[in-house]
Amino acid sequence: MQSVAAEPGLALAAVRYANLGIPVFPCVPAGKQPLTPNGFHDATSSARVVHAWWQRTPDANIGLPTGLSTGVLVVDIDVHPGGSGFAAFERARSDGLADGWGWLVRTPSGGVHAYYPAATGHEQRSWQVPSAHVDFRGDGGYVIAPPSRLEVDGIPQTYEVIATATRPAKPVDAAKLRQFLEPPRPKPVDPASGLPLKGCRPEALARVVAQTPEGGRNRALFWASCRMAEDGQIRADAVSYLMPAAQHAGLPEREIESTIDSAYRIAARLGQSGLGPTRRSEAIQL
Repeated sequence: MQSVAAEPGLALAAVRYANLGIPVFPCVPAGKQPLTPNGFHDATSSARVVHAWWQRTPDANIGLPTGLSTGVLVVDIDVHPGGSGFAAFERARSDGLADGWGWLVRTPSGGVHAYYPAATGHEQRSWQVPSAHVDFRGDGGYVIAPPSRLEVDGIPQTYEVIATATRPAKPVDAAKLRQFLEPPRPKPVDPASGLPLKGCRPEALARVVAQTPEGGRNRALFWASCRMAEDGQIRADAVSYLMPAAQHAGLPEREIESTIDSAYRIAARLGQSGLGPTRRSEAIQL
């Protein structure tokens, strides 16, 4: 990766990735939005196609799908005004859960992408843990690859390889890492019976959202968000489960956040009235 990142232009780097057998796709210059109709699903390692894409948009950023299609997994350590993921990542690394990276890439925001190899035949879905400021990009996700650029406060900043492992890289166990970063919370208990309340199943809701075809994606996301709000799940948990699922279904990040926010506002209003969100009150049909 370091040699590709050293290419003098994005077009040359994109073709270099393709020649190495790594599927890529173009994103808007200085941004993350895909330029192809189907986003990361259009990624290819055909140098001819990649060359044609970057001939049309020479400054396009390089999108790299994660998961089994490329053999690449990425742990994204975020840095933003709300917090930093470096402390959580260091704790996970100290516990042996994230120490097998092959490359570290500094992102324009000051965070880091830690690259790992994917285990053959073992699918690991993307997820987010907002409370730890750490995301995982696996199957159903993508990252912006070096030497792409973003504008931060009006200043162009580059995705830069800052470290290459001197020992063999090894896959990260995304499920164990997530459990470490976000330990299971005790299930709510009915005070009368002392038995656990039934609650909702966020992973099942996320699966419905991810599998919903175009035309019903936003409604499915709204419905799933209402279910989680009704169950007392905080908004951050809804984002953690439903954002990667909705992105997999093809919804843009801004629309996803807006829909989740709308569902939580409605759930709060109906909760105050004692009704609670229902299929009838939401006018949702799946």
